Amino acid sequence: MATSCLPLGMQTLKQFLRRQVLLYRGILEAIWQVPNASDCQYPRNWAREEFKRNKSTIEEDTIWMMITQSNIQLKELEKTLPLATF
Repeated sequence: MATSCLPLGMQTLKQFLRRQVLLYRGILEAIWQVPNASDCQYPRNWAREEFKRNKSTIEEDTIWMMITQSNIQLKELEKTLPLATF
């Protein structure tokens, strides 16, 4: 087993990027569950623009806050989607 020089809880860049990609994919997959295809366009564009707008952020605390907030929004979206099936 390889040991890491990183402090406990610290992620490598590869792990960090993978986490962001999985978050983005999770958001897009949740949006695809919207029953009306025409209603998918706005949230898909919103998610894409949010990630593009924030891609140059370099402050670690700000990045973690955005990831945490995005995860909360994703969970809320996943909870409300079953209510939208009518």
